[in-house]
Amino acid sequence: MFRRAPGWPAVLVDGPVVLRPYRRSDAVAWSTIRRANREWLAPWESHVPGGWDETNSPAAFRLVHADQRRSARTGDGMPFAVCLREGGQERLVGHLNVGSIVRRAFCSGYVGYWVDSRVAGRGVIPTAVALAVDHAFGPGGLHRIEVNIRPENVPSRRVVEKLGFREEAYHVRYMHIDGAWRDHIGYAMTGEEVAAEGGLLARWHRVRDNRR
Repeated sequence: MFRRAPGWPAVLVDGPVVLRPYRRSDAVAWSTIRRANREWLAPWESHVPGGWDETNSPAAFRLVHADQRRSARTGDGMPFAVCLREGGQERLVGHLNVGSIVRRAFCSGYVGYWVDSRVAGRGVIPTAVALAVDHAFGPGGLHRIEVNIRPENVPSRRVVEKLGFREEAYHVRYMHIDGAWRDHIGYAMTGEEVAAEGGLLARWHRVRDNRR
């Protein structure tokens, strides 16, 4: 009998931001966003062989979706489509994955994300990260979340720094991205660090309200 992984599947919502499992019908929207954001995304992502349009086509999405489903079923990942609900419509605007999950004495995972440049700066990804981290610490049964970001990727670093992730490491030649082995800054957070504040989403709401 198939046994569901902890915390999966799940739909997470805060205001207009929705995190949900991917659907096969997301292929065209996913491909359209990815292709339109090549200059915005390509410098920060590891690549598989092939051109950008080929590896971000609707056909390529089917392979990505199958891999995500396998990862979710085995408990190795929690892949979410990041969506915005506006004017009664829901549209795909990004991606977030809690991946490389290790349980037992470690209970840790890594968060990775991207967002459509057209909605960047609107708090979508900080909200998505806060939702996913709270879920990972709660129903997901994890204790620690890590995020690794290239030093040059200032917008992505702002996301985790606004949320209060701790900078704790500098990984030299950590991952092969954009044609070379790139350094990354390691950020992390444990459940105890946000429990007293009611969770990471509650912390993010206070930070966002103070900035207004």
